[in-house]
Amino acid sequence: MKTMRTLACAVVAIALASCDAATTTSYEPSDIVQVQSADWVADAVIYQMNTRQFTSEGTFRAAKEQLPRLAEMGVDIIWLMPIHPIGEEKRKGSMGSPYAVKDYRAVNPDLGTEEEFRAFVDAAHEVGLKVILDWVANHSAWDNPLTAEHPDWYSRTPEGDMMPPEGTDWSDVVDFDYSNADLREYMTGSLTYWVREFDVDGYRADVAGFVPLDFWEKARGELDTIKPVFMLAEWEQRDLHIKAFDATYGWGWKEAMQELVNDGSGAGAMRGYYLGQKTTWPHAALRMVYTDNHDQNSWDGVASEIYGPAYEAAIALSFLGPGIPLIYNGQEADLDRQLAFFEKDEIKWKEGQYAPLFKRLIDLKTKEPALWNGRHGAPFVEVPNSAQTDILSFVRGDGEERVFAVFNLSARPQDVNFKLARHHGEFTDVISGDAATFDAQSTLSLGPWDYRIYTAN
Repeated sequence: MKTMRTLACAVVAIALASCDAATTTSYEPSDIVQVQSADWVADAVIYQMNTRQFTSEGTFRAAKEQLPRLAEMGVDIIWLMPIHPIGEEKRKGSMGSPYAVKDYRAVNPDLGTEEEFRAFVDAAHEVGLKVILDWVANHSAWDNPLTAEHPDWYSRTPEGDMMPPEGTDWSDVVDFDYSNADLREYMTGSLTYWVREFDVDGYRADVAGFVPLDFWEKARGELDTIKPVFMLAEWEQRDLHIKAFDATYGWGWKEAMQELVNDGSGAGAMRGYYLGQKTTWPHAALRMVYTDNHDQNSWDGVASEIYGPAYEAAIALSFLGPGIPLIYNGQEADLDRQLAFFEKDEIKWKEGQYAPLFKRLIDLKTKEPALWNGRHGAPFVEVPNSAQTDILSFVRGDGEERVFAVFNLSARPQDVNFKLARHHGEFTDVISGDAATFDAQSTLSLGPWDYRIYTAN
């Protein structure tokens, strides 16, 4: 059965984001962020790893051998899907969902031992990678010992029974009640445990908006007393950035990209997304953008099929526009199928056609400060053009640190010129290496879903 995770998150997030816009109008978008991201977040690219599927062994020991390759690829942060023992009661499939946590302070033996996990983190640090854990604070497995030891920590139906999170089909998990102070203390202690004892570098918070914001804010404060951490919320609400999270999901980016691919409407949806980011979200707030992740792959389809001929342009735009980009495990090997979520389903590794593109884009992001994340990067400044319906063109940065990008977000070929001088000057085409000069007479010809990226000389 298809999970409600993606649908519920998107629907509730949109609703709360709308409420947030209405209730926080006293904030200026530029000044609500108090979280000070670690320096290593400035140009970071995230790589999501499903340890179960990542290697034939499905273990930390085997995945550790791939860390030098990922470091050479240029990614910075490894996001591990939940590493904890999985519940057996009401389990889905033969191996269950990693989001049904049986013990928050233990390692799933299918993935390895605590010593092997520690060795994985140490090896990642040795090659310059950070490691964040997927944290499931909102609910636990039905057979997590907490259900028997602390039944008052869980939500109840009107009849008094424990229950899954409302409005979902997550029948394999039971909902926590965060009005209980002891639960909050235990969960904060569990978060600090992995940072203190295993030196992990932060967390991706599953359905973060289902958990009260003040819990996350207090937990973030305690984590930062141990070491600077990176916190990513699976949610889309700007107040999360005030004291709790460095980054939130940019669901709107993915939705805009898929909308224009599906209905052929051109660049309007994506232009609207970037305008909304610029006017209503803090510049310092990192928004994670992606063309694939575990939810999309498991429940929606294969990224290359979802985006079709626009796939390469979508990948490139996720690195060029504001946002912290995500690569899902196997994307660089042209992952061409949906991985089974509740079973072992190994990635078939090969040298993918998109591997060079990912590396080139990561290199570009690293070398060009204009493309860095949040307050470290330059704003998105649109360059109006003669084909506004289909063409999105923009510049980031000033002078010789400018990056100029042009995307044909349609299946229609276009000859385009530009109305204003925001991009005039001498540039180099990032893909071809050719020199390019832009002035009032310059035009470009782009094929369907074509794009150009230029760096100033």
